[in-house]
Amino acid sequence: MSKHEVIIRGGTIYDGSGSPPFVGDVAIDGQMITEISTSGRLEGETVVDATGLAVAPGFINMLSWAVESLIADGHSQSDIRQGVTLEVVGEGFSMGPLSDKMKASAPRGLLGNKDIAYDVEWTTLGEYLDYMVKRGISCNIASFVGTSTLRVYTIGYDDRPPTEAELTKMCELAEEAMREGAVGLASALIYPPASYAKTDELIAIAEAVSKYNGMYISHLRSEGKFFLQALDEMLTISREAKIRSEIYHLKAAGHENWSKMDEVIRVVEAARANGEEITADMYMYPAGGTGLEACIPSWAHDGGEEALRARLRDPEIRARLKVEMNTPSDEWENMWLESQSPENILLAGFTTESLKPLTGKRLSEVIAMRGTSPEDTLMDLVVEDEGRIFTMYFTMSEENVRKQVALPWVSFCSDAESMTPEGAFLNSNPHPRAYGNFARLLGHYVRDEKLATLEDVIRRLTSFPANMLRIQDRGSLKAGYFADVVVFDPAKVQDHSTFEDPHHLSTGMTHVFVNGTQVLKDGDHTGALPGQVVRGPGWTGK
Repeated sequence: MSKHEVIIRGGTIYDGSGSPPFVGDVAIDGQMITEISTSGRLEGETVVDATGLAVAPGFINMLSWAVESLIADGHSQSDIRQGVTLEVVGEGFSMGPLSDKMKASAPRGLLGNKDIAYDVEWTTLGEYLDYMVKRGISCNIASFVGTSTLRVYTIGYDDRPPTEAELTKMCELAEEAMREGAVGLASALIYPPASYAKTDELIAIAEAVSKYNGMYISHLRSEGKFFLQALDEMLTISREAKIRSEIYHLKAAGHENWSKMDEVIRVVEAARANGEEITADMYMYPAGGTGLEACIPSWAHDGGEEALRARLRDPEIRARLKVEMNTPSDEWENMWLESQSPENILLAGFTTESLKPLTGKRLSEVIAMRGTSPEDTLMDLVVEDEGRIFTMYFTMSEENVRKQVALPWVSFCSDAESMTPEGAFLNSNPHPRAYGNFARLLGHYVRDEKLATLEDVIRRLTSFPANMLRIQDRGSLKAGYFADVVVFDPAKVQDHSTFEDPHHLSTGMTHVFVNGTQVLKDGDHTGALPGQVVRGPGWTGK
């Protein structure tokens, strides 16, 4: 009997299919899984004892914002220690394609995070993905092409529909990205400039992507008052473009909207019963995270960040904005009203050094410190900071989170960076989902609350999203598949990150292999950087 290079021996194997687990061995040779057998039959040069532990395919993070954190530190510590072996990025804004103007406006970083500076050495999305692997990353990476990026490339930040020539250009750029390996088209429709796009524009670009068997994934235009209408728009896009689709971070925002989740679930399940391929993903917390400027009406963002700050300095415009911030509207997703109180708004990440002492404070505390009105305090902060002020909004229902975890068509995401609790990462407070999302899923919701079986949740972390993405030879423990494999203790997996004190790595993940290379051994990172680009179904190989 010939020896394999690596044998993971005697673990309880969850193969990703959702079938009941069994005790067995997994053989790895080179980058691939080469054999799976009942325990004790295989021999290996290196034997990893997995007795009493779960063995599963590497987890897929369906919405990652590790696009810059992996440039600062390619080890992906916070996610690797939760079993994530594939980061799927590109929610609305992707790291390519970039015009000369886009590159010139952000020579040391595209997202405005001054704590992470780098030279923008790429132009297309495919070049960015290759750049990441060349630098060295522990995880694999895949990307959508973002509608915001296509709009900025073609139109800029202007609030207007594209000309026929501009729409043609956006479609051509999307097709180029698909040929370079993008997995589909992503939109984030509450944020300018994506919010300026009408449904017909999105349908046209989705049709271009559909030709390459990509998928359409969207942060809906509303997760609050117009949640159902926003879902209807997404279904219209997927039906007209003949494209499978997914809802980013499924949630109902704002107390008065929580009851809408039942109807959303009913509509999605009716569409699925009708043969439509529509899914969703979610994170495991009742608070979302985005910029503080999401409390300001979309029209004020027309022209970009500097144009917004200029408007906020104008007393007449500011007076108008105060009224609109406190008036329900179907024109924009109003995070100010959805939050209900400044106490539900947690300020977590500033760019301007003088404002960093406010990190971790509720907006209500800053209002009291400054003695200005709630609206003026918020707008003053947006003017004073040089970035977006990462903010957490406590607008969601824990009951809905629990309900969603049980849905068989929901996969999982962090909607966050992958980082390590040291250096520049300590200059701001991330959402705890950056360190704990997947461990919280496995530990709290599966083990402790028993809201879903471990085999089904592993399916929804692995083969299920891999199928939606149409990626090849990943997401299952099968011979001939890439050896992205995790070994963990279901009884001990645990998150430790909180909103108030987020910089804590999760525990309970014992071993992690990426493309056959061990990146986590006995709970410690090996330093290995074997990550690869995982390309979508339209990739031409060029």
